[in-house]
Amino acid sequence: MIDLIAEMFSYPFMVRAFIVGTLVALCAALLGVSLVLKRYAMIGDGLSHVGFGALAIATAFNASPLIVSIPIVVFAALFLLRISESSKIKGDSAISIISTGALAIGVMIVSMTTGMNTDVSNYLFGSILTMSQSDVRLSIIISVIVLILFVIFYNRIFAVTFDESFARATGVKVEIYNMLIAVLTALVIVLGMRMMGALLITSLIVFPALTSMQIYKRFLTVIINSALISVVCLWFGVTMSYVYATPTGASIVICNIIFFILFTIIKKVFDAKIHKSK
Repeated sequence: MIDLIAEMFSYPFMVRAFIVGTLVALCAALLGVSLVLKRYAMIGDGLSHVGFGALAIATAFNASPLIVSIPIVVFAALFLLRISESSKIKGDSAISIISTGALAIGVMIVSMTTGMNTDVSNYLFGSILTMSQSDVRLSIIISVIVLILFVIFYNRIFAVTFDESFARATGVKVEIYNMLIAVLTALVIVLGMRMMGALLITSLIVFPALTSMQIYKRFLTVIINSALISVVCLWFGVTMSYVYATPTGASIVICNIIFFILFTIIKKVFDAKIHKSK
């Protein structure tokens, strides 16, 4: 085991994968709890498709994928939040419109420029080989900013997650904090796409939160355990990808599925024991 760890960390791309992956997994898990509780979890799916369209544009113009994707996906997150709150097009419908439109634009741009090559496959399904040194530096900076902002505004995020009406009545500017959650989610989506891929990044947001909620009920406890589950699944997934040469994103998702099943079984056993004791 020690030899395997030493071997993995002898490769710079594996070091980059573990560093960026751990930070992104933490950010995704923290935001995922709020998104799941607000029944807005599929925002990750919509924004990831927007991210794919942005990456296609960056590839077509030989620009930096992260620098191009971040402002586009952030704008899409704010636009999605706006139209879902102030128009007749609500939540899932708004996400569907934006995600399918962005994906179609991305596919069209790719087909007219580079074609469906390996880079496109990496963007769709994820690859630990796609992260450059500059991407790692930018990812670390943005991830740290996301974590700091979440900690600073934790109480406000907690308030708008559970009861927006009460939070508004107590003077909390709900719209601003909903925008903050949307922007932070957009940043995490862009960072995570390089490793997880556009089609799998949503799982990094949804699975840890749902898994933790199987057993834990308090908001803070769910967040802490969600973060732990997310990081552990990422480590196992990346290791599995290295050892068995499997796709990184898919390996991480499979680990999350296994944890979800285990926690569900534990919950059922625990509930059965309580029922018998009564």
